[in-house]
Amino acid sequence: MTGPAPDAPPSPYPLGLRLDGRRVVVVGGGAVATRRVPALLDAGADVLLVSPELTPALRAHVDAGRLRWQPRRFVPADLDGAWLVQVAVDDRAAAEAVSDAAAERRIFCVRADDRTAATAWTPAVTRHGPVTVAVLGGGDPRRAMATRDAVRALLGARQGPGWTPPATEGAPLAAGGRVALVGAGPGDPELVTLKGWRLLTEAEVVVADRLVPGLLLDELRPDVELVDASKIPYGPSRAQEEINRILVDRARAGRSVVRLKGGDPYVFGRGGEELLACAEAGVPVTVVPGVTSAIAVPEVAGVPVTHRGVAHEFTVVSGHLAPDSPASLVRWESLAGLRGTLVILMGLKNLAAIGATLMAHGKPADTPAAVIQEGTTAAQRMLRSTLGAVAADVADAGLRPPAIVVVGDVVHALA
Repeated sequence: MTGPAPDAPPSPYPLGLRLDGRRVVVVGGGAVATRRVPALLDAGADVLLVSPELTPALRAHVDAGRLRWQPRRFVPADLDGAWLVQVAVDDRAAAEAVSDAAAERRIFCVRADDRTAATAWTPAVTRHGPVTVAVLGGGDPRRAMATRDAVRALLGARQGPGWTPPATEGAPLAAGGRVALVGAGPGDPELVTLKGWRLLTEAEVVVADRLVPGLLLDELRPDVELVDASKIPYGPSRAQEEINRILVDRARAGRSVVRLKGGDPYVFGRGGEELLACAEAGVPVTVVPGVTSAIAVPEVAGVPVTHRGVAHEFTVVSGHLAPDSPASLVRWESLAGLRGTLVILMGLKNLAAIGATLMAHGKPADTPAAVIQEGTTAAQRMLRSTLGAVAADVADAGLRPPAIVVVGDVVHALA
């Protein structure tokens, strides 16, 4: 008969926390918090984030009203009414202050800086529909990740032609420096491709945009370097040249790099620019297509971009520049004469001007139009209107980016 060694520490008690509507405090606004917050939001937690500074991805959650932010250092009163606290800072003294305050209030505390000082651990997680599998590796995150990946394969969540098991514990993750441009899909983490997910499990560095599914980041190995390359519309962003430099430098250092991009890398994603920068530097690149929001978001919302007898063509354009901008490459006057479907990405800010321009060149004001915000996610909202009224309706409804605009009779094809 065998059992744990006499001096072995007690095993943790596994528990699934139902956090819907319950306050969770996250202390820290860097890469660790960026990875952990999406899972808390997915669980319905009332998240209070305390940190003097935030990554662009976390600020996007704040701007969208998904969580509350206190732009300062932690004070013990922040834990009043909390059920759980996650410490995502690497300052040991600051982390201990949070731990002490949590212990006084009998609140479980997760610590990124010191697992042995924490009263709760975050497991390696995989999700398959309503099934969530959480693995604790006895304090060894790599063991937990390897076991989690094996279970994920058995569940069949990602199986398909060409499947190969993820890297096992202790195995080398990359034969040499390389970059993979991976499309993460429109928002639902289960819409990433099998190849894209496999490369994420092998990555040593992940450079992620704001619109990538946050739950994919939650499943990264704990030793992965996460670079937040968020490009918040009309807000702060890291220069494209800096992103190119990071990709090249990390790959030249022999590391396996995934450039994780929302949607598809080549649909208004600047993937081509990044490939050219890597090619010029002699860095090998793999391009993994992603499910593009231009088609997937309307589809999930019940709007097919083509439909027999309704539309035999669809056109995808960027609306991030106003129609009268000298820098715009879109011929809006030509689009006004098309009979098919018009899909506009990044066009919410200029929607009134776009609608006016299309109507000025002959597009009827009563042409059906739809706007889908945060499509394929739990936060999806949809509005049906007409070309002449859609800009005002969007403003009244308080819709915000990211959103897809669809113009054409297909808006009502399945309604």
